[in-house]
Amino acid sequence: MFEKILIANRGEIALRIQRACRELGIRTVAVHSEADKEAKYVKLADESVCIGPAPSNQSYLNIPAVISAAEVTDAQAIHPGYGFLSENADFAERVEQSGFVFIGPRAETIRLMGDKVSAKDAMKKAGIPCVPGSDGALPEDSSEIIKIAKKVGYPVIIKAAGGGGGRGMRVVHTEAALINAVTMTKAEAQAAFGNPMVYMEKFLETPRHIEIQVLADQHGNAVYLGDRDCSMQRRHQKIIEEAPAPLLNPRVRAKIGERCAEACRKIKYRGAGTFEFLYENGEFYFIEMNTRLQVEHTVTEMITGLDLVQQQIFVAQGEKLKFRQRDIELRGHAVECRINAEDPYNFVPSPGRITTLHMPGGPGVRIDTHAYSGYTVPAHYDSMIGKLITYGATREQAIARMRIALSEMLVDGIKTNIPLHADLMADAAFHQGGTSIHYLEQKLGIGHK
Repeated sequence: MFEKILIANRGEIALRIQRACRELGIRTVAVHSEADKEAKYVKLADESVCIGPAPSNQSYLNIPAVISAAEVTDAQAIHPGYGFLSENADFAERVEQSGFVFIGPRAETIRLMGDKVSAKDAMKKAGIPCVPGSDGALPEDSSEIIKIAKKVGYPVIIKAAGGGGGRGMRVVHTEAALINAVTMTKAEAQAAFGNPMVYMEKFLETPRHIEIQVLADQHGNAVYLGDRDCSMQRRHQKIIEEAPAPLLNPRVRAKIGERCAEACRKIKYRGAGTFEFLYENGEFYFIEMNTRLQVEHTVTEMITGLDLVQQQIFVAQGEKLKFRQRDIELRGHAVECRINAEDPYNFVPSPGRITTLHMPGGPGVRIDTHAYSGYTVPAHYDSMIGKLITYGATREQAIARMRIALSEMLVDGIKTNIPLHADLMADAAFHQGGTSIHYLEQKLGIGHK
């Protein structure tokens, strides 16, 4: 068992990892920027190290500073959480070269799946269905790009090969707009990811976003832990997630899950990961794999009874999975609402001091947050201040509990998106289940780029 783990992240996920470690008797090291020195998880950690000023490129993205913090505190392993350096293959490599254990996949696996073009190639070889599109990166020749688009069929979407988080994407409906869209997406990709390579996919009109959670060890064992529906999103950013995905045929669900577990074995995957799919007309189309813990891992934990962070730690220690696929039993339903410090309808961030914070309670209610009354939400980072999760024996019960929990939750001093969540919990289409990834934007009158 590791004796000490450094948590290379901030916010609610830093506190989540810390709690998992404390339950296992593992000491924790919190790294933090100057802006986060008063954070709850910093105060609760066994040790803490300031690694730089508020801007993330000078602190949480500063690889030498993070590794130096591990060295001076004699940590044995580093957990990257999600965001920041969690899918940075160079960081994973540096961690291992410096004598620490990276709690996540191998660097070469992160590289393979981090490049969307190589990821699609690997998945095709593993028998995972992919969205129709260009065979690899788009060429420089404009006439060739036009030919590819005609073959795929409009509308198409141009995506950055090194992209993620909803950035580096452009929908194109006509040939006249194609080349300009490719040029602009390439420029954005270079600026955001340092990689100008882009590829093309068929733009599906009414897909759902469904993902499969997997867990694999370094001994060739892999399981899938059910699925999640993350279709309620805006600007490619998830707002609400639930598990299991509603209105899915059980045989179809099992078939895609088994394929994902087999793909993990083929690419020798290690740790927790998520296969993301677009689902339309009964068909799954692979879009990407996240080689880390997901924000929405909580809903999978609620229906499986597993602690995914602790499972990551066990795998990183070299242990074999303690269960097989037949041992995984999914029970009930869970819904998660991401609570963001932002205007609920135009999504403008709302940093500042939380004057009053009252959390809901009751059966089946879980809250993952680092916020508290008097906490100041920094302007430098993602606007998410917590996650509200409800569990029920049925989907209807989970939604009813969420509706009640949202009505009890009080955050004063800043704006939050709680009113939007309350609206969606009363939305007839959401209650029915199976809304597409475009539903929320259409409801709010937000168009595609």
